[in-house]
Amino acid sequence: VQLQACGGGLVQAGECLRLSCTTSARTDSRYNMGWFRQAPGKEREFVAAISRTGGSSYHADSVAGRFTISRDNAKNTVFLQMNSLKPEDTAVYYCAVDTRTIWSDVDLEDVYNYWGQGTEVTVSS
Repeated sequence: VQLQACGGGLVQAGECLRLSCTTSARTDSRYNMGWFRQAPGKEREFVAAISRTGGSSYHADSVAGRFTISRDNAKNTVFLQMNSLKPEDTAVYYCAVDTRTIWSDVDLEDVYNYWGQGTEVTVSS
């Protein structure tokens, strides 16, 4: 499974970005997908996850109401719409694949089998 994340960049506080993560053919529609991020000097943390069909999603408290995860299975792509960005959102953002068939513990790194290379988001104040 290969994942390619893109869409990062440098923005000012209050602006928005949309990250995309495209996966190998047909894998995206079978598995839960997640976004994580790692800020400089900090551990990687959960951002959001979405179920195989897109019927369920879960967002970390720190981004709830500002970020929205979605997916387009026809295009094997998962998105992360990030609005009202804050300087503390600055991080490298990673997409990941959870190959289990259950929707649980999706905020835990250990349940994800495959990871993208990351895309950098920088928010200036």
